[in-house]
Amino acid sequence: MMKRVLSGMRPTGRLHLGHLKGALENWKKLQDNYECLYMIADWHALMSDYASSENLSENTYQILLDWLACGISPEKSIIFCQSKVSSHAELYLLLSIITPIGWLERNPTYKEQIKELQNVDLSTHGFLGYPVLQAGDILLYKATTVPIGIDQLPHLELTREIVRRFNHFYGKTFEVPEALLTETPKLPGIDGRKMSKSYNNAIFISDQEAETEKKIRTMITDPARIHPTDKGHPDVCNIFSFQTAFNLPRAKEIEDLCKEGKIGCVACKKELSLCVNEALKEPREKRKTLEKDRKYLLDILNEGNRYAGKIAEETMVKIREKVGFYG
Repeated sequence: MMKRVLSGMRPTGRLHLGHLKGALENWKKLQDNYECLYMIADWHALMSDYASSENLSENTYQILLDWLACGISPEKSIIFCQSKVSSHAELYLLLSIITPIGWLERNPTYKEQIKELQNVDLSTHGFLGYPVLQAGDILLYKATTVPIGIDQLPHLELTREIVRRFNHFYGKTFEVPEALLTETPKLPGIDGRKMSKSYNNAIFISDQEAETEKKIRTMITDPARIHPTDKGHPDVCNIFSFQTAFNLPRAKEIEDLCKEGKIGCVACKKELSLCVNEALKEPREKRKTLEKDRKYLLDILNEGNRYAGKIAEETMVKIREKVGFYG
């Protein structure tokens, strides 16, 4: 029997190259060796975007389009929408009752998000408790394996602590989930900061060729390099991380040429643009075809919601009995 994997993304808009290299390519591979559930985490999106949720529904379709275009298959995986499975909210409430506030306040990601999203009031019960909802997401489907990058380990450890606490109070109910550490290349945005839609510095999977080329052409490179013949420093250049992600066979050669001052930034960017556009050619074509058939997208979600809801309810029946609810 294959191990079960759960992962998800918040529907906050179209996905960018950071999502592609950081998650989607790995998700595609996992489908062949695990029972995969991929969740559009709209409850999580609401945790920070509660005051501007008018695009939530459309963003759900946009993220689904990007997933399908990049090889996430409804024939291999269960693709579903979090808010359509009511058990998520029920288990979130139950787990929040037993989770100490101190655990949540020490969450490093909570502090980082508060600092990063200074234009949003995140001093809410929901945002403080979103790791509890994450724990519920995992436990509902008895996912024993969680694909994450090393920076997300604190999140999973909190889930593991919640599991131990629940099992202590109500008897052995959940297995402690294990991390499946994955290589997640860090692709900066065109301005050198973290690639993010909110920073307006992202290269999107669905961008057209000319738009992608324009964005790469304006990317910040080695600040100490003035002339094409100056010796470069690939380790501090935003472009080089993209070369290793999209042009691996040539990356070492380009690194050496850059260090020797034998390739300029303009030529480096031009070659990178060709590689990125080639990598995105098939996903773009597939996305363009899929976006014409909204009914097909809705059918995928409805079927996934049904499967996910069945698994989740089976779990909740056992949990309610463990806790002591009647019936």
